[in-house]
Amino acid sequence: GPLLFSLYLAFQTWEPTAGLQAMEYVGLGNFAFALDDEWFWKSLGNTGWLALASGVPQHLVAIPLAVFIHTSFRHLRDGVIGAYFLPYITSTVAIAILFSSLFSTDYGLVNVALGALFGGEPIDWLGAPENIKPAIAIIVFWRYVGFNVVLYLAALQTIPKDLYEAATMDGAGRLQQFFHITLPSLKPMIFFGVTLSVIGGLQLFEEPFILTGGRGGSDQAGMTTAIYLYRMAFDFNDFGAASAMSWLLFVVVALLTWMTNRAFAPRKGSA
Repeated sequence: GPLLFSLYLAFQTWEPTAGLQAMEYVGLGNFAFALDDEWFWKSLGNTGWLALASGVPQHLVAIPLAVFIHTSFRHLRDGVIGAYFLPYITSTVAIAILFSSLFSTDYGLVNVALGALFGGEPIDWLGAPENIKPAIAIIVFWRYVGFNVVLYLAALQTIPKDLYEAATMDGAGRLQQFFHITLPSLKPMIFFGVTLSVIGGLQLFEEPFILTGGRGGSDQAGMTTAIYLYRMAFDFNDFGAASAMSWLLFVVVALLTWMTNRAFAPRKGSA
């Protein structure tokens, strides 16, 4: 129902306080407005930057970390996994408020630690436009890397030990086993994890919304597309344009998901 109603709204102009009878059909006008709106494109750019800056490192760290936990921990494995998974199940609001304090310019522990190690002036993490996106990316990375570790740990447990034993007997080292056995075996889970990261990254809302007070921060540097269409609907009362933007975002998500699927698809002639 809500999905169909938002699709219907995308072709209407509507002032909610005037009731449903105030809807007026505008055809593709809302989509034309969105595609001509520089702030919509800026929000898409911010969203893409954050998705790449937080999503790619998640998997580059999660895969070797999962392998390390899988091979190095026996009795304490569940406790270690729980510690890494804890940020994922913690309230987003609590996390954002916590990091707001950590990134405080004058009293935040991040600046205190950086000052003790490297000296220099405190960094205005949440005020300077050039620092807002890195701060958000750090939070998103910290929150979701544990989720990906759990995914890869589950996949690692399905790899037959006979493969590693045979490779060891053939003289293959740990690095060779990682690239020729572990990574190929993890490919289906990597595809699943990357797909989730693409979808989640393009729908990023809670962390930047709370950190920037719901307005995107200085120069709108932290305004994601989800935040912008939310503001378009509830701050500017333009539900038609917001619905059109949401469906344009859906198209972007679907396109990038398809591209991810193509990137992980088996190549012709491959075993």
